[in-house]
Amino acid sequence: MPLSRLSRITTTIALAASASLIARTAPAQDYPTRPIRVVVAFAAGGTTDFVARLLADRMKGLLGQSVIIDNKPGANGAIAAENVAKSEPDGYSLFLTTVGAVAINPSLRSDLPYRPSRDFVPVGLVVRNTTVLAVNPSLGVNSAHELVALARDKPGAITMAVTGVGAISHLGLELFQSAAGAKFQYVPYRGAAQALTDLLGGQVNGIFADVPVMLSQIKAGKLKVLGATSAVRSDLLPDVPTLVELGFADTVAENWQGVLAPAATPPAIVAKLNGAFVTAVNDPDVRRKLADNGVTASPSSADEFGELIRSETARWAKVIRDKGIKPES
Repeated sequence: MPLSRLSRITTTIALAASASLIARTAPAQDYPTRPIRVVVAFAAGGTTDFVARLLADRMKGLLGQSVIIDNKPGANGAIAAENVAKSEPDGYSLFLTTVGAVAINPSLRSDLPYRPSRDFVPVGLVVRNTTVLAVNPSLGVNSAHELVALARDKPGAITMAVTGVGAISHLGLELFQSAAGAKFQYVPYRGAAQALTDLLGGQVNGIFADVPVMLSQIKAGKLKVLGATSAVRSDLLPDVPTLVELGFADTVAENWQGVLAPAATPPAIVAKLNGAFVTAVNDPDVRRKLADNGVTASPSSADEFGELIRSETARWAKVIRDKGIKPES
């Protein structure tokens, strides 16, 4: 091939590559130029929705654009996840997810219309919700060890509410049973509201659930908290020991919320979003409002969040497999 022709081809390829790079970089430099949509897999009024709206309000000033919350509940988060997975990877559609949709569902359900590792890139962790073991005071137990002794005396007779089959509360109960060598009768609910109502009314003896849904009842003394399934004690409940502290090994089951973007979202946009979320979560007023509602601020980098998802996915896959947990039909 003549040198001049080869030179022209090389130049053309280089120009095309340069144009492609500019096309990808320019939107990232200007981003955002219109409102950003954050999809939440729960109805308005719940903890995840509260976190989303609190951060959205703060990020408006950080990004110079409105951040709109789009509630798409149903199918254990699959509806919301699929919606974002199929959106343009331009930073204008994000998914505020809990552990369930991305680290539990892939092992629990074979019919998911999305694959977290393929369809999303991590933006960052934002908060954690400590899951605790609590009982109705009328049960007459004052510690996790007393509860275990009662359950051993009455195998399967002590009822424990969980907020869904395969939910983090259910997995926490499964780990606790194994560590304690005791058997409880678990009662699955579709969410925490009815479970809490039945616990307060005495229809069930105890519950595994996140602090935000029980905080007011805990403060009012209507529930007795026996332990937390977190890795370390919660700053919001510093007097409550972890179940690991109490001698129940491998009983860590933490709920968390983080932000994902569609796969192929430009790294520069992901970095800008991560910076905005971290700044928003670290805002003193935001942290105070989170704490007042039982939520722990826990911002991270995109890489740290990605590693959390990978490790949690592997861990819960083993638990689901070993315990033979099946999804509700």
